[in-house]
Amino acid sequence: MKTIAVIPARYGSTRLAGKPLADICGKPMVWWVYQRVCQIEELEGVYVATDDDRIGQCCGKYGIPYFMTKSTHRTAAERLWEVSGRIEVDFYLQINGDEPLVDMEAVRAAIPEKVPLDREFGTNIVTPVRDAAQLMDPSNIKAIFDKDMRALYMSRTPVPYPFQSIRFDYYKHVGIIGYNKKMLDFYAQSRPGRWETIEGIDTLRFMDYGKELRLVIVDGCRTLSVDTQKDLDEVRKIMVGQGEVHEGED
Repeated sequence: MKTIAVIPARYGSTRLAGKPLADICGKPMVWWVYQRVCQIEELEGVYVATDDDRIGQCCGKYGIPYFMTKSTHRTAAERLWEVSGRIEVDFYLQINGDEPLVDMEAVRAAIPEKVPLDREFGTNIVTPVRDAAQLMDPSNIKAIFDKDMRALYMSRTPVPYPFQSIRFDYYKHVGIIGYNKKMLDFYAQSRPGRWETIEGIDTLRFMDYGKELRLVIVDGCRTLSVDTQKDLDEVRKIMVGQGEVHEGED
């Protein structure tokens, strides 16, 4: 089975413009994401997908394989769909371009042993929520699933509601999602469904239309998306603490 990872990277961001190119210890953020994901031997290749020439030029400078994609894409999944029309493999992993500390074990866990080719299929990493602040934060997408780990619903609010019992764990979505070609084709050719429109969570489209999205639990998965300058400063601090410094390198 052939699997590739695709890192969608756009320049525009309402809170931190140009963040894929933000300097972290002497290298742009997109370089850090690429280097970490490249360590996963199960992947046939790792690519950046962008619609911005500045990011494309940065990738060229550092020898990062990339695809220039349309500027009309509204979501990362749409960008992956365009890439799937240019390179044919069994499975496509979507890795957020704003997570330079991406958990590599979580990426590995998103790769299934077998991929059905006769129907739409995808995987999504989830991790237990350990504190109330994360649980109540609407930017943390909470997920529920059936006994076979098929996604039932995702929400910005805590689900399920602890009415008759508090003996359960909450899980949150991690931005590592995998798709087969049929799943990407479905996404690109469909419109947002009822729940996606209400919650503003594009992954809900698969549940809206009854598609198979298998959730995979990775306990202790640490994620830090760079959405603000504060997040960027925190990542830099962590990198320096790990001795990851590349000042002065070309």
